[in-house]
Amino acid sequence: MDIDMNVPHEYVTAIDHVGVAVPDLDEALAYYRDCYGMVALHIETNEEQGVKEAMVGLPNQHPNAALIQVLSPLSEDSTIGKFLAKNGPGLQQLCLRTNNLDALSEHLKAQGKRLLYPEPKKGTAGARINFVHPKDAGGVLLELTEPAS
Repeated sequence: MDIDMNVPHEYVTAIDHVGVAVPDLDEALAYYRDCYGMVALHIETNEEQGVKEAMVGLPNQHPNAALIQVLSPLSEDSTIGKFLAKNGPGLQQLCLRTNNLDALSEHLKAQGKRLLYPEPKKGTAGARINFVHPKDAGGVLLELTEPAS
């Protein structure tokens, strides 16, 4: 398979996390702790997104390693609330880390890919985020995140 060197490979730097929708954040955190020795490395409430979330990983893992983002809804009509009602708990999204969300977004739009937001929104820990529509990403809700400096 040939790699198209016109694609801005330098903009995607890592798999950042996988998002898992759960009805109860505390129960999910206990599960990851008791079964796998993982801990919540960051917890926050994002009112705009309608979620309480935790980034979960191993206590001694590399700072740039991929994490599990556990998402619980603040209300039934939030995006995660609707996801849970339709699908039940489970994998909700895959997130790629980028060092230039604006350039990557422009590249994707030029490729005819739809982004869910016209402008990036605030994500976990002050990151800038957007999402590629699942119909344009092989059926996967693909989040793009540019971590805060």
